[in-house]
Amino acid sequence: MYFTDRGIEELADRRGEEEVTFEWLSDRLREFVDLNPEFEIPVERLATWLARLDDEDDVDDEA
Repeated sequence: MYFTDRGIEELADRRGEEEVTFEWLSDRLREFVDLNPEFEIPVERLATWLARLDDEDDVDDEA
């Protein structure tokens, strides 16, 4: 188990029943980066990955 899995599991346990929009998620990611600018690149990579999940060409290129 990766260390990050703990945070992901906590998120699922605490908020797993909620429904959110991508607009809400985008706002929270922006807030997080504003408060923690050292995480700008990883958050950008996560956001880009999420945005391109349905684009098979990008997924194949990263494998």
